[in-house]
Amino acid sequence: MPNTRRLTRLARLTRLALAASLVLSAPSLGAQGARATTARPDSSRLTLARIFGSREFASHGTPSLRWTANGKGYTALEPSATVPDARELVRYDAASGRRDVVVSAQRLVMPGDSAPIDVDDYQFSPDGRRLLIFTNAQRVWREYTRGDYWVLDVAGGTPRELGGAAAKSDSLMFAKFSPNGDRIAFVRANNLYVENVATGVVTPLTTDGSRTIINGTFDWVYEEELSLRDGFRWSPDGTHIAYWQLDDSGVRNFLLIDDTDSLYSYTIPIQYPKAGTTNSAARVGVVSASGGATQWLAVPGDPRQHYVARLEWASGSNEVVLQQLDRRQHNLAVMLGDARTGAVRTVLTEHDSTWVEVVDDLRWIDGGRQFTWVSERDGWRQLYAVSRDGRSIRKLTTGAFDLQNPDAAFGDPYVVGVDSAAGWIYFTASPDAPTQLYLYRARLDGHGRAERVTPKNEPGTHTYSVAPGGEFAIHEYSTFTTPRVYELVRLPSHEVVRTLSDNAELRARLASLDRGKVQFLRVPARDGTLLDAWVMTPPGFDPSRKYPVLFTVYGEPAAQTVLDAWSGDYLWHLMLTQQGYVVASIDNRGTPAPRGRAWRRSIYGAIGVLSSQDQADGARALAKQLPFMDSTRIGVWGWSGGGSMTLNLMFRSPDLYKVGMSVAPVPDERLYDTIYQERYMGLPQENPDGYRRGSPITYAANLRGDLLVVHGTGDDNVHYQGTERLINALVAADRPFTMMAYPNRSHCICEGAGTRLHLYGLLTRYLETHLPASPTVEAAAGTQ
Repeated sequence: MPNTRRLTRLARLTRLALAASLVLSAPSLGAQGARATTARPDSSRLTLARIFGSREFASHGTPSLRWTANGKGYTALEPSATVPDARELVRYDAASGRRDVVVSAQRLVMPGDSAPIDVDDYQFSPDGRRLLIFTNAQRVWREYTRGDYWVLDVAGGTPRELGGAAAKSDSLMFAKFSPNGDRIAFVRANNLYVENVATGVVTPLTTDGSRTIINGTFDWVYEEELSLRDGFRWSPDGTHIAYWQLDDSGVRNFLLIDDTDSLYSYTIPIQYPKAGTTNSAARVGVVSASGGATQWLAVPGDPRQHYVARLEWASGSNEVVLQQLDRRQHNLAVMLGDARTGAVRTVLTEHDSTWVEVVDDLRWIDGGRQFTWVSERDGWRQLYAVSRDGRSIRKLTTGAFDLQNPDAAFGDPYVVGVDSAAGWIYFTASPDAPTQLYLYRARLDGHGRAERVTPKNEPGTHTYSVAPGGEFAIHEYSTFTTPRVYELVRLPSHEVVRTLSDNAELRARLASLDRGKVQFLRVPARDGTLLDAWVMTPPGFDPSRKYPVLFTVYGEPAAQTVLDAWSGDYLWHLMLTQQGYVVASIDNRGTPAPRGRAWRRSIYGAIGVLSSQDQADGARALAKQLPFMDSTRIGVWGWSGGGSMTLNLMFRSPDLYKVGMSVAPVPDERLYDTIYQERYMGLPQENPDGYRRGSPITYAANLRGDLLVVHGTGDDNVHYQGTERLINALVAADRPFTMMAYPNRSHCICEGAGTRLHLYGLLTRYLETHLPASPTVEAAAGTQ
């Protein structure tokens, strides 16, 4: 269940933001309707209200789909045919498409309720006889991980709430079945418990949980956010549980201030280790699922100066495999730990003078005698097979290309499936086009070259969820201008068995819009390095004219912006092109593009320096290569790391960028967390000059153009503190700027009625005011 939390969270936030926007924008929508008696709105033109104040351009996916244990079918939540506004759980046979209702909507009515519950997530027991339902999800830090769990027998009977008598007073986290389905483990109040499904008896496995001692949860940075994940693992035989224990004592609190939710303001303490400060201490242990003492693993090294970054059972119930990083993240050790004695031995090490990546692709093969591994040790991200004792390391892929996954920063793997019976392993890569992604397979014996599985005539971005056994896969694909399509395909033929969702309604609406063209190209940096870019031109484009340009940027190691894939900001950018803007983006060195280790590691110790230089070089080169781009009217905007990049460009290249819109930036790199910032910059005590040179606040006095800074005061990821320090620096330098604070909004700036509509309205108006398009274009159209 935790593997789908990100999808659940994003879907929930999107629903909340769009619903809230509808409420706030109702009067203006009504006014538009009144004016329609004299002038019908042009359906080919986008407006903020259409994009952010309605569901007109909503995209549909398959977030509730789960493979069955045998890989021959899949389950999903679908609207009930008999109960309005409710869903039921269904199972499909992959080959035939036969659909069976497994749990009807009527059975999702919990005791004491009159309507079915809203299912946030679900999980079948391995034998398929029982169902675990997660509902009433609550946000913990940045994830919806706490809530209520109900268990029911698929064959019939009344659902029962998990957690015993205490369930009503204290929500649970990360519940999951034992391998034989007779027990469920969960976390409550920082302690780990096991409940017998048949009897309801709850057994505590830990009792020392507190605000600072945290059992059974685990935090790691995904996509530049510290995120909570389930921190325990059932042994394959169901007799033991391996788990993390974190000791947060010594980690200082950062205080968020809530000024609006009560008569008097109050603070919200968040334990947050900033770069260079005290980290949590982590240890891992194994405990009997029936209770008793924990056998702690004798992992070497100071636990506050190391991370136990991954923990799994090692293809059996006698040993666990863990990955340990030193704090500077130069060295990674793969260790096997004896579950009975706690003894630990190292079987593999990785070293890099910059940083090493934790591997989410460790899969046991050959009956547990080998495991798969991903490494950049030869300069490219390649796939290896390693013997259990570490003495044999052999390559499964060869060539000057990287395994790739755009969502690797979220913990999504590069290896998407293994067909052990046929001797193949499946992974995603794009050897010839860093902006795209395809499915490949390689032989487990290492013979031959990797084969492309995605058809040659299908460009774009292709991701896959391969079924157990490797016979089927859910194939998701999109391009820059076409929304996602979801198909069931056979492997390795890639034969389409059926289309699951094609977003036909959205495609039809997009087809009716007035759209210009998008062009992918490469431009040189000052040293000749080629940078990938895309450029969107207005409808009715006239190459003899000069157009103002808005660059959208990110530029950090967590994500690319130059991808041939459907993006959430595409519609807003399209609206701007309809108003007469050219919109463009460039991927600088240091982004996670599949262009080799040297490309990605080039920014080590100096984030913000080479990356902003590449962005400015690329913008100048584009303006020379494409004469219709007006080099005297260039703007830039970005969010989070992109907000930081926007500040760097406005301060470091004030002659080039005339307008900047920075959302939730990190103006001072010393203010971000240890695990992310130290990975790419080292410790501030050891690299003070790098932190100074990389931080936009250092150059705030250079501001010459028009700058808008936007931040949520409740941002627990990128603290509002940084923006306040930036304000002080700009004031001290007597530099004019514009500021918008959204009270109590987090990093997404999406909570509260109408927030997203208001935010993008603010950005649009600021751009129109300070970087107006051609007077012949009706700039006001987008603000209606």
